[in-house]
Parts: sequence; C-alpha cells; structure tokens
Amino acid sequence: MAFTKEAAAMVPPATALGEARAATDLPATAAAEYGGHQPGLKQGAIGTRDIVFMLVSAAAPLTIVVGIAPLALAVGGVGAPAIYVVAALGLGLFALGFMALTRHVLSYSGFYGYIVKTLGRVVGLGSGLTAWLSYNGLQIGLYGLLGIQANLCVRSFTGIELPWWLYAVAAIGAVWFLGWRGIDVGARVVAVLLTLETVIVVIVAVAVLSQGGAHGVGLDSFGPQAIFSPTFAAVLGLGFSAFMGFESGALYREEARNPDRTVPRATYISIAFIGAFYAFAVWIIVQAFGPDAIQDFAAGHLDAGDTAYVMAGQFAGQRCVQAMSVLIVTSIFAAQLSFHNTINRYTLSLGREGIFPSWTAKVSPRFFTPSNAGTLQTVLSLAFVGAAAALRLDPFTQFLIWMNTPGVLGVLALQGLTSVGVVVFFIRRRDLRPAAHVVPSAIAAALVMVAVSGLTIANINLLTGAPIGDPLNTVLIVVAPAVFVGGTAAALWLRRRRPLAYARIGNPT
Repeated sequence: MAFTKEAAAMVPPATALGEARAATDLPATAAAEYGGHQPGLKQGAIGTRDIVFMLVSAAAPLTIVVGIAPLALAVGGVGAPAIYVVAALGLGLFALGFMALTRHVLSYSGFYGYIVKTLGRVVGLGSGLTAWLSYNGLQIGLYGLLGIQANLCVRSFTGIELPWWLYAVAAIGAVWFLGWRGIDVGARVVAVLLTLETVIVVIVAVAVLSQGGAHGVGLDSFGPQAIFSPTFAAVLGLGFSAFMGFESGALYREEARNPDRTVPRATYISIAFIGAFYAFAVWIIVQAFGPDAIQDFAAGHLDAGDTAYVMAGQFAGQRCVQAMSVLIVTSIFAAQLSFHNTINRYTLSLGREGIFPSWTAKVSPRFFTPSNAGTLQTVLSLAFVGAAAALRLDPFTQFLIWMNTPGVLGVLALQGLTSVGVVVFFIRRRDLRPAAHVVPSAIAAALVMVAVSGLTIANINLLTGAPIGDPLNTVLIVVAPAVFVGGTAAALWLRRRRPLAYARIGNPT
C-alpha cells in the first residue's frame, strides 16, 4: 500500500544510517518496474475483539498448560507460575514503545516495516527475512505437536492409532482453507476455539480449588524464595516464548477498523490476558500436586506428557480429561491458523516490495486475502512435514524443537531491534513529544530482550535435550542470525547494484 504524504512526513530521514532517501521516497519508475499497485486486503474486516482472539490464540493457552508448563515446572519448580508474570511485565514495556511508534509510522509489515523506517533498509531487510523465517519455524514445528495430540485423542476414543503426519497433513489443508477464506472467518473460528479451551481450564481450576488442592491453597509460587532461585532464571525464556504471536497485531492494521485504537488496545489486552491466564493455570497445577511434590512429579511425567491430564482426572473426572484431549488439538490448530495469517502478511509485504517473487503479492479477488502467500506457506509446511516423516524424526523432541528454537530466538531479537528503533525514532523526532515513559520503556525492553535471549541461549540444552556444546545446539542458535546477516548483505548488494529495488524496501505500492 502506498503511504500518504502525511504518513511519509512522520518517517525520520534515513541519511544518518547511510541511506540516500527516506523509506517512503520511492520514484514512480520503481513502482512501474514491479508492475504497479496490487489490490489491497479487505479493510474494516476485524475489530479489537477479533484481533485479541487472533493474538491470544497464537499463544495457544491450553497448549502451553498441557505441553510446555510441565517442562517449566520440572526445571523451575514451584516458582514456574511467576515466569509468566515477569514475561508479561517485560513485554508490556516493549508494547508501550511499540504501540507509540505505530501511531506515528505507517506500516502494514509488522516488525519488518517498523525496523526499516527506524533503523534503515539494510537492517530492515535482514529483520524482514528473519521474521519470515521465525514465524514459519514456529508455525510448521507445531504440526509435530498437533500430530501427537490428535493421535492420542483419536486413540482414546476409538483405539485406532495413525501416524502423526497424517493428522498434520489434514491440519495443513484446513489451515490453508481458513486463511484463504479471510481473516474475519479465521477470527470467528479461533474465537470459538479459544473460548472452549479457556472454559476447560477454568473448570479444572474450580475443581482443584474447591477441593483444596493437594495440601491446601498457598502462594508459594510468588514468594521471593521461589522467584530468586537459580532455576527460575533458567526457565525465564520459556515464559517469554509462551507469548509468541502477541506482537503481530500491527500486521492487521490494513484490515482493522480504526487501527490506531483497535491495535494498541488489542495488544495490551492480549498481554494482560496471556500473562494472567498462564500464571493462574500453572499455579493451579502447583496446587493440585503440592509445592513440595510438583517439581519431581512434573519431571517424572515429561516423557508421557500427561501432568495436566492426571490433574484433570483426579479433580474433575475422566470426561474432563477426554474433553481436554480434544481441545488441546483445537488449541494447537488455532495457534497454527493465527501464525499462518501472520506469515502470509509478511510474505505479502516482501512480495509487494519485490524481495520475493511478484506472484506472492497477489491478493484473492474473491476474498481479498493473500492467497498466493498462503499457498506458499502451505507448500512449505507440507515439504517440512513430509521430510520429517520420511526421515522418521520424532515429532516433538526433534521436529518441533528443531523448528521452534530458531523461531523463538528470532522473535526475541526482532523485539529487541524494534525497541532500539523506537528509541532512535523518538530521539530524532523530539517534536512529536511522546509520553515521558515511552523512551525509557523501550530502552528497558531492549535490555530485557538481550537478557532473555542470553538466558535462552545459555540454557538451550534444556530445550533440545542435547548436551552442552553439542553441534545441534550451535546450529539452532545461529540459524536466525545467519538469515539476518544474509538479509543485510542482500540489502547492501541491492543498494549498490539495483538502487530502484533497494528503494523499494519498506515501501510497498
């Protein structure tokens, strides 16, 4: 989408970053070179509630409670619920600066567009490709978990056991269809699924609390002894990874009603809900087994992955366990649909700007959705799932972990870079007079992201299961940085050899 003159005026000059023109100063010949303006997405399709459901569903609440929280409890012990409170506070700092930036810089390209317009095209293109890689890794890896849980669910009801990848392929097709039909259709679907998974967690929580848990109800999880333990820092990265996807609200500005109000409001609501929900749900698990027993119990049940199911069976009955086994599958599916929509909009942006082939920028004339981008993401998903099946990779310990780990590190890095961009932008544009808390919040957020990234890398063996120093850990750590460096190198080459293509970066038409 072309920027207005007023919007362009809000973008700081890029000369300090070694660029000849601001990201919005695109010569008309550049637009002609790439075939002119493409049809836009469906405008006014979603409101605050729709965006909240999309953002929260990307975080997959029930998936975290059933699949990831037991790992946090096994390593972090009784203090695990508090990691989600700390993560919510840290990401709240990030959101304060990020949302302030979105009021002054027009972009429909998420992290990519905002980094281009604050830190320049070279860093911006590296960030755009890193975002595309990271969200694809997060989304595709989840098909391994979905396949496992879908097989367990079907087997519990019918006794039939099928390969995980069959369920994954079916889910890939369903995700493609809903993404093609439109963001408003997808929002309605995830709204229903998110409501159901929230209800089942509340039912189990009421059952645990009404029966007094294992040994009474207490707040040990939020005490200083639990929070300042060495193991708490080791699992803090898991807390931040549970929020992945909340920041993608800015990608829906083009399709949102009154985006200057709906997007910030949805972002803040999502952070608050996710943080409160996770902290409460994991605290309930602690109450169910007792603060003294939870770490050993969770560690002993990691392979079976049934900590939450055991809790539900003991306190709420077998029917609740069966309902949870169904809703965990729909929870993962909702997250995949949300990530699919996010990836499609990054692909669309990169296609509009000539970085990806022009056909990836085509919009469905029937539903006004990024249909070609969705097809590309679907083909990639099928390719990776097919390769994992052919190589007989374990769908969780290998496929999911290997795909997700670079994605988590990439998104943390993008959040840090965006926070730096907020600081640079408002220092240059002092005339905009941002609220007093904006720049300090962005500085604090950047430092938080560096610290959490460092902790995640230092404890990556907890995620991969590989020994410290194993080449696998090194490979997973360097994937996202390598793509970033490749993107910056490509931008430098374009600046020297194809200046019109370089001018296109961050400026779709």
